Amino acid sequence: MRKFNRKNYDIREISIEKNVIENSHGSCLFCIGKTKVICSATYENDIPQWLRNKKSGWVTAEYGMLPSSTSTRNKRESKMGKQSGRSIEIQRLIGRSIRTIIDLKKIKDSQFILDCDVLQADGGTRTASISGAFVALSLAIKNLMHKGIIKINPIKDSISAISCGIIKNDILIDLDYEEDSKADVDANFVITKNSGISEIQISGEKKNFTHEQMNEMTELCDHACKKIFIAQKKIIG
Repeated sequence: MRKFNRKNYDIREISIEKNVIENSHGSCLFCIGKTKVICSATYENDIPQWLRNKKSGWVTAEYGMLPSSTSTRNKRESKMGKQSGRSIEIQRLIGRSIRTIIDLKKIKDSQFILDCDVLQADGGTRTASISGAFVALSLAIKNLMHKGIIKINPIKDSISAISCGIIKNDILIDLDYEEDSKADVDANFVITKNSGISEIQISGEKKNFTHEQMNEMTELCDHACKKIFIAQKKIIG
């Protein structure tokens, strides 16, 4: 039996608090189970050098874990002089996931920077960051449109993400840390509300998996993300 009597396809309880950072254009505290991530979106009239004169904007992300977010203290990456490969991989995932649902031409010559900082980690920090980053970005755009800084909403679709895995041939959705650490197969799904799948990450860490299992994971994660969309919409409006 899973913690809190969850069935294999149940996700943990979601709570979202908006506007938690006063100086941000849009922000939220996204919690799923014991995993807590603060996400903020900052708008800048600037773009990377390589995008100049291309009539496009940009969305990028930064990701980090606070030292006390795990059971043993993480060293600050700034003190080590560089980001870990894991942090770089996750922030790239967040950025390219969110870009799939943004019309970058509608924010030409400007960019959004999404900051995702993990306060507490209990599995699924990257997927929580994507779901929370979308909320923060949506709130920022709503705020900027109200002020007349952005004229047209560049968001084309909603997006959320969820983890899953296979443990002893059972498919489990939304793994906590204990489950993730013993999973035979580990996966993350990034799914949009209307336009399909943005990204799938699956690795057979201890054993391989079948096409049938992959299809079942896809269906279960698609259903789970529908619950996240409902939670997001309640906050975004």
